[in-house]
Amino acid sequence: MRIGLIGVGRIGAMHAANLRDLPGIDDLYIADADVDLARASADKLGVSGAGSVQELLASSPDGVVIAAPTNTHADLVTAVAQAGVAVFCEKPLAIDVPGTRAAVERVAATGTPLQMGFQRRFDPGYRAARERLRSGELGWLHSILACTLDSEPPPAAYIPGSGGIFRDCSVHDFDAIRWLTGAEVVEVRAVGANRGASFFAEAGDVDTGQALLTLEDGTLVTTVATRYNGGGHDVRTELHGSRGTAVIGLSDRTPMTSTERDVTWPSGSPYVGFADRFKEAYVAELTAFLEVAAGRAPSPCGGEDALEALYVAEACELSRRDGRPVRIEEVRG
Repeated sequence: MRIGLIGVGRIGAMHAANLRDLPGIDDLYIADADVDLARASADKLGVSGAGSVQELLASSPDGVVIAAPTNTHADLVTAVAQAGVAVFCEKPLAIDVPGTRAAVERVAATGTPLQMGFQRRFDPGYRAARERLRSGELGWLHSILACTLDSEPPPAAYIPGSGGIFRDCSVHDFDAIRWLTGAEVVEVRAVGANRGASFFAEAGDVDTGQALLTLEDGTLVTTVATRYNGGGHDVRTELHGSRGTAVIGLSDRTPMTSTERDVTWPSGSPYVGFADRFKEAYVAELTAFLEVAAGRAPSPCGGEDALEALYVAEACELSRRDGRPVRIEEVRG
């Protein structure tokens, strides 16, 4: 199987290394707008194919992974889908609702499978929690707490094009909540704060955001996101039910300490970033994509899923800016 990869920045380089090591891939072709960078990356990984996006598509790949800059995602996904090639795209599909909706429609018109990069669906802890919830072990949910806490902020240049903390960070929680519960968000109330670097406020963003979501069945969800969790990278989700509680991401590497006497756990090395925290999940999602590209499985996370998560993020940003509750219907248009 020949797989193409477009974009060899931070996450693209990680995907390239994972793809190189996956069984079933006979040829990995790396492309980037900077062709010299693509070739250097190919040399580093010991793979033979490298060049432009046009050259990649001309090489007849079986599937293409897109990890290029956000503002190129919609056009690249469309080009690959119209070439009849299965496509995997890192989130977001587009930076706003109209662009995402248009891209979803264009891909759907081709009949080509699209898989979005919501890797938490492939994390063992998230999968185990979903099974426990769906089995009835937890009873009915009354509350969920989900946090995405980065150990340090990204470069200042990244923030203006990131879409803001709810679209960039919390959107993973929004997708995971839908996937875990099978329920849709109907209303949000969100706030944000800036106590760190000035470049967040200068870009109209915040470095910390919280939201209260109401699901269609009445379950209440609190999401927390920050760029300044100095103890380490912390991604957890607590599912609180009428019969029990399940916690995702609580391990010996969780970056927290207890103030209770004689409690020394957790004592492991804290996660330092998303690639460390979700190493296994990133490999699993690409393994699943190979099945999609081979025509042996449907996409486990399509464009419509990306759109639904983005609706929640859009509603949170609107709520934060206007200081009011926002119904999801308002942003669906």
